[in-house]
Amino acid sequence: MNAPRAIVRPLLLSATAALVVVALGFVERTADRRPVQDLAIDVREVDDARFITPQQVREQVLGMGGEVVGVPLAEMDLEAIEERLRAVPWVNAVEAYHTLDGILHVRVEQREPIVRVLDRDGRGYYLDAEGHTMPLSAQHTARVPVALGAVHLDGAAERVIDLHATDSLIAASHLPEVHRIATLLHQDPFWAALIDQIVVTPEGEFELVPRVGGQRIRIGGADRLEPRFAKLRLFYRQGIDQTDWRRHAIIDLRFDGQVVCTQRSTP
Repeated sequence: MNAPRAIVRPLLLSATAALVVVALGFVERTADRRPVQDLAIDVREVDDARFITPQQVREQVLGMGGEVVGVPLAEMDLEAIEERLRAVPWVNAVEAYHTLDGILHVRVEQREPIVRVLDRDGRGYYLDAEGHTMPLSAQHTARVPVALGAVHLDGAAERVIDLHATDSLIAASHLPEVHRIATLLHQDPFWAALIDQIVVTPEGEFELVPRVGGQRIRIGGADRLEPRFAKLRLFYRQGIDQTDWRRHAIIDLRFDGQVVCTQRSTP
């Protein structure tokens, strides 16, 4: 008695699945023939950064061949749109897609600068959160610490360079170490609010300059940063009163288990 049902049910399921596939294929073909109704731009800002505006993204898309409204969706080269926008040095990631209502969506994620570099030749650029150089922008300035001193890398002010690449010039530039220090500062609200400058000495060591007090905080190399900053945090909380910050010219963290301070000379 149940044998026919056992046979009919799989047949019905197969027939239903086939109809769904056909229907989806029809919808897809119909959608591909639909013209673009509008262009929707979404630019993700990081910390109110505006290195590229929705209007500039629109201009980049339209610059590939004129107006896009009215063009069949099937003729829109989404990969080409993404590639063109990824070439903009302030752009980190791009996603272009269209929906069944004929809207062409372009989502852009900006790079996140964490430190501004002023190199020994006076050229400026940023390092972003993912470890790339990033040119300055005429329309936006990020509020981040400044790294200066004995730091230099040819081309860093003009193009995006991956600091993780195995390259002797990148290693000699001290930028990977600057990025390591800047990352630690950026990820901790206390240090992000306190530290204003990262100074690279001629010997390749690093010093920090806080926004208040005017001390030089010597950290030496860019290794073992966490225990050194933990020691400095404890010193700020327990070993120094706010009223005494200006009394110290140098705070030295290079020695294990201690903080060595040098007081300012009085005239």
